[in-house]
Amino acid sequence: APLDDDWAGPGTPGPPGGLDTRSTTPEEETMSTETTASVSTHILDTSVGRPAEAVAVRLSARSGREADWQALGGSATDADGRCKDLPALPEGTTHVRLDFETEPYFAKKQAAAQQDAPALRDSENGRPVFFPEVTIAFAVVPGEHYHVPLLLNPFGYSVYRGS
Repeated sequence: APLDDDWAGPGTPGPPGGLDTRSTTPEEETMSTETTASVSTHILDTSVGRPAEAVAVRLSARSGREADWQALGGSATDADGRCKDLPALPEGTTHVRLDFETEPYFAKKQAAAQQDAPALRDSENGRPVFFPEVTIAFAVVPGEHYHVPLLLNPFGYSVYRGS
């Protein structure tokens, strides 16, 4: 459905009678400062057209391409597939890494379905999930907010910089 011209964007109610396509909340938009960047993410399971709930997400950062990754903490996706409580990035962060633990999510879905032939074939070979985890690393600059959605299915994924 096309967006309603009267819709004011993030932080306001969605378009009347239309699909709410906002990708960030007002809180997420205000997390960055002039000296730090901020990150948010959400996961959509494209195999069922719904958010992926209860996926663990770990956040790491580094200051410089050659620096070691520093684990900052983690969260899990909520019923909307969003991580609303990822830790803040420290000043000087130049690169961010998000690690999504997808194996438990897909293993639970497979156990519930018991009908996915490719998934069952892989589980017989000791691989219950083709992508047990997804790692996304990207560069950041201070003052910017980075929303990084993950579109996920059992045999593929896509990621992009959202708004």
